[in-house]
Amino acid sequence: MEHPERGGNSVRVLIVDDEKALRRFLHTALEAQGYDVRKVATGEAAIDEVVSYRPDVMILDLKLPDTDGIQVIKNIREWSKLPIIVLSVRAHERDKVAALDAGADDYLTKPFGTKELLARVRACLRRIAEPESASVFEFEALTVDLAHRRVILEGGEVQLTPTEYDILRVLVVDAGRVITHRQLLDRVWGPGYENATHLLRVNISNLRHKLEPNPAHPRYILTEPGVGYRMRADL
Repeated sequence: MEHPERGGNSVRVLIVDDEKALRRFLHTALEAQGYDVRKVATGEAAIDEVVSYRPDVMILDLKLPDTDGIQVIKNIREWSKLPIIVLSVRAHERDKVAALDAGADDYLTKPFGTKELLARVRACLRRIAEPESASVFEFEALTVDLAHRRVILEGGEVQLTPTEYDILRVLVVDAGRVITHRQLLDRVWGPGYENATHLLRVNISNLRHKLEPNPAHPRYILTEPGVGYRMRADL
């Protein structure tokens, strides 16, 4: 099997979960894919490992014996852009929003499928591997040229309003990652619009009518119910 690599070394994954059986399962599943894996059970140990082990991705449970996982995310975000995928039994929308707003890159609810987790890990690695200067996003019939502010669908240029384009740009730059309502509103409209979700819904609806083959069943701009939106990426 070809091991995933970065810079000539195996990709390092840190598992943070207080369930011994799940740590063992995740370790086995990830190691079978060629990842270098370490596992810890507490938030304090997680911080120490981020410093010493320098993982490429962290998989984090929110329920830890010594602290809340969201606090771990906030602490790490003060000094690191390490991709963080949350695994949690907390399925409520407010928990997902809190984790993502704190700086998590993705969120999976337990129980989860191994294939889905591996896909999310690959998506995180792909985002950090892509050079920041990359300016063209392509998926199926859709092309977004960020350098020239052009959107091409099935070979023809699509005319978007400035706001529609700004929403699309934010989603494209972090394709595959959930962007919460609050994050989108802040990055497109700026401070003071945190509660203007109606503006976001209207513009997303307009975007879908211009880009989606069937706006009722979108292929590109996916909804994370009660949380936000995700630009589909080839996982």
